[in-house]
This record gives sequence, C-alpha cells and structure tokens, in this order.
Amino acid sequence: MKQIHFTPQMKLANLILHNFKLLPVITRFGIPLGFGEKTVAEVCSHYAVPTDFFLLVCTIYTQDNYMPTPSEIQTIDIHTLLSYLSNSHQYYLTERIVEIEQSIHAMNQSCSNKHYSIIETFFDGYKKEVIKHLEYEDSSVFPYVYKLIAGEKTPGFGIQQFEKNHTNIEEKLGDLKNIIIKYVPNDCPSRERNKLLYDIFLFEEDLNRHTLIEDKVLIPYVESIEKSQN
Repeated sequence: MKQIHFTPQMKLANLILHNFKLLPVITRFGIPLGFGEKTVAEVCSHYAVPTDFFLLVCTIYTQDNYMPTPSEIQTIDIHTLLSYLSNSHQYYLTERIVEIEQSIHAMNQSCSNKHYSIIETFFDGYKKEVIKHLEYEDSSVFPYVYKLIAGEKTPGFGIQQFEKNHTNIEEKLGDLKNIIIKYVPNDCPSRERNKLLYDIFLFEEDLNRHTLIEDKVLIPYVESIEKSQN
C-alpha cells in the first residue's frame, strides 16, 4: 500500500478509501459513516475525539512497521486510549471471533467431521485464551491505569508486570492458518475455506496493530507516569 501522510485537513472519506481496514477502527472511536465531505478534524471535533490520537491510530493501522515517536506518545489523551482499547476488545469478542466461528461452521457443511472437529477444537481453545487475555486487561490493567492517573497507588502491581505477562495471542492464529491451508482436504470447497482464511487474516492483522498500540503507546505512557510519581 502506498504510504501517505494523514493530516487533520484531509477528508475522512479519503482515509477510508485509502485503507478500507480503517472501517472498524473509526467505529471503535464511536464515529459512524455518513460524514460527507467533512475533514478528519471536523469529524473528530463533532464526536469529541482527539484528532492527533485518531490520526496516530489510523497511521499505525495503515503503515507497516510504523513506530510512534516519544512526542506523539506524551501528547495522547489516556482516557481516549483506554476507551479505544476497551472498545477494540468488545469488537473482537462480539464480531471478529463470531465471524470466524460462523465461517468454521459454514465450512463444516462440506468437510469431513474429522477435519472440522480438529479446527473447531483448536479455535475453541484459542477463543478461551483470547477471552482470558482481554478480561485480564479490562479488569486489572486498565483499572490500574485509571487509578494511577488519579494519583492512587496499587500495591504489588505495575505496568512492567503487565509487560512481562503480555502474551502474544496472534501466534496461534498462524498455526490455525497452516492447518487450513496445508491439511484440510479438497472435499472442502475453496469458497468456504477462503472465507475462513480471510477472516483469520483480518483478525490477525488487527490484533497485531492492537498489540503494537499497547506495547508502544500504552506501556511507555504509563511508565512515564509511574516514574513521575516515584
């Protein structure tokens, strides 16, 4: 994808036309379609979304290997960041995972029970791992950050603890892709198999960008707050 520099003066529609994968991203900011010819700054102002942070997230989801600068990290609104991450979790659980499950069931209609059972069991285990991962962040990490910015201390917990235990929930999706690509027999039509793979690829890419935001934006930002309060 050709890299372009997103600016507040650009029409928001042009960002989406440049990268359609931003569609679920803007939804997580609470921005619906139907904004006409309005610019990014105008739409963000209307929905009370910090323009700089919105553009930062859109850039991360568009440019491969993009790394936020220290100045970008320090200017973010932490409440908006946490809200965006939490909304992303809900999106994964209620939409992405559901779509993959539906694609698995659709492929089952024409596959042997043996292969379907393997894929279903594998993904069911992965789903439980994802739920556990996201619930930990929602119930432990994010409340810790909210307390921290309010000046409250949480004995025995710090962002480094989260960083050390921040598991990579994308890795098993690679294993699932390999199973479907290499070992599911030809009696499964390409249409259903490709739809399932496409859903997995989209989810995996989205998770990669989400993890980058947590690792390269959230953690450094919280570390700076912790240091300032010591």
